[in-house]
Amino acid sequence: MTAIGIYGSEGRMGRVIATIAEDEGARIAGGVDAGGDPVPLAHAADVLVDFSTPAALESHLAAAVAARTPMVIGTTGLLPTHHAMIDRAAQEIAVLQTGNTSLGVTLLGILVQEAAQRLGSDWDIEIVEMHHRHKVDAPSGTAVLLGEAAARGRRTTLNEERVDGRAGLVGARTEGTIGFSSLRGGTVVGDHLVVFAGEGERIELGHRGEDRSIFARGAVKAALWLADRPAGRYSMAEVLGL
Repeated sequence: MTAIGIYGSEGRMGRVIATIAEDEGARIAGGVDAGGDPVPLAHAADVLVDFSTPAALESHLAAAVAARTPMVIGTTGLLPTHHAMIDRAAQEIAVLQTGNTSLGVTLLGILVQEAAQRLGSDWDIEIVEMHHRHKVDAPSGTAVLLGEAAARGRRTTLNEERVDGRAGLVGARTEGTIGFSSLRGGTVVGDHLVVFAGEGERIELGHRGEDRSIFARGAVKAALWLADRPAGRYSMAEVLGL
């Protein structure tokens, strides 16, 4: 059995991954949380899964590189500096980073990219997401993932077209922009809706996460797939063979 080490093992995702690992053909090598030493776990595991915090990512990547252990990163709220760290680590080990490990969301991203590519820029794109009241980052990593997919379809970058929320007299919508709206409340696991609004018609592509286990199963599937890959940066789409 492939041994999976979990960074953030006491968090919501970490606990679910530990519960279902054996069902997916893996075992848990151990876990590390805030204040723990990431190095021993990196050496004990065949592959690492990180659902901790952006602040811990640097030390977790350093431990993974030192142990030459592949790593799946599902931590959200990452900044460009974090992605630069991941790029550097991917020169030494296999790294898969994603804003969402759900297989359904992965496929949704492909559909969003395809729709954005085939529809003109006069079709407005808005992304609406809702999560439980305890989520600390907005927009969600999944919403950003979907926005990046839409931007790729339009052969641009999300940084160029992104608009986060609107309030006050913001003026008319600028053509080609990709808007984000975030809702928080209750115990919602994760709802995402991508709206393509054209003249007189609208296309809506969405996904609703009804149970956190969908993300854990996807994370374990990604970890098993990544365990024997050469150094490089990978995506969930590759796990699905897309």
